Amino acid sequence: MSENVRPWGHYEVLQSATHHQVKCVWVDPGKRLSYQRHEFRAEHWLIISGHAEVTLDGVVHRLGAGESIDIPVMAKHRISAPTDQVVFVEVQTGTSFDEEDIERFEDDFGRA
Repeated sequence: MSENVRPWGHYEVLQSATHHQVKCVWVDPGKRLSYQRHEFRAEHWLIISGHAEVTLDGVVHRLGAGESIDIPVMAKHRISAPTDQVVFVEVQTGTSFDEEDIERFEDDFGRA
């Protein structure tokens, strides 16, 4: 398992294989990930704790513990923690799980 720190929080890779990867992600209060999409993977997010706002192709979904959402390949998406820390499990399926498969449209931290 590896832990990776980002400006919005951190994540830990729980499992990685040829066609899937599983992460636990912590988003700090008031932070959000970049608005992005992936060409080679779909994602399923299960909220473990906190109150998340997920933007999926321009539509905002408010999710709490025990709720989940599917992120199809090429869908623009982001998750934010507007009030409290959000913890979620991310299951990725596809053919590429590296940072090269991120197309960012908006980022609070100036990343391209």
